[in-house]
Amino acid sequence: MITSSAPRRRTLPAFLAAAAVALAALLIPAAPASAHDELVSSDPSADAVLDALPPQITLTYSADILDADGATVIQVTDAAGTALTDGAATVSGTVVTQALAGPASGVVTVVWRVVSGDGHPIDGTFSFTVPAAPTPTATPTPTETPSATSTPEPTVTVTATPAPAESTSDASPLPWILLAVAAVLVVGALVWVALARGRGGSSGSGSAGSAGR
Repeated sequence: MITSSAPRRRTLPAFLAAAAVALAALLIPAAPASAHDELVSSDPSADAVLDALPPQITLTYSADILDADGATVIQVTDAAGTALTDGAATVSGTVVTQALAGPASGVVTVVWRVVSGDGHPIDGTFSFTVPAAPTPTATPTPTETPSATSTPEPTVTVTATPAPAESTSDASPLPWILLAVAAVLVVGALVWVALARGRGGSSGSGSAGSAGR
């Protein structure tokens, strides 16, 4: 009696070889994809809560990053969309550093894009939180209590009294005294002349009478 065990033995190794080739065909294209560089860590880390915006962000990759103009782009924005980057990012081997300038508050989003050493671009995004600065409470201004309205004192207008003009009566009396003395002297002189003439006439008449006798 002839059995079919021999053909089956030959078919099984062929089937296993074909399956191995097919599996290898599936795995070989996937190997280069898994070998691309990737982000290993970041400082600050994703979802971190910080007291303030850090001076810089540091990204560390699994292999050296291509250092070429335009190859590395780091965008950092706050909750309002304001850019927080300060200058261009710097590349040193596997480390990419991006300086920041604040202030900022709320959720800070980091969007990065680099080119790995094999020339393949990779990108990603993460975020961390910076607490909002406390809003200063305005100190209420005390309301001034209206004071009693004081009656304004009447304004006293002082009118300068003009100095009285000097009247003729205030003039020096010396001229009048001299005039009076002169008048007295004139009158006295006239009286004396009159008396002297009267005496002379009387003497002449007496002398003529005596001669007639």
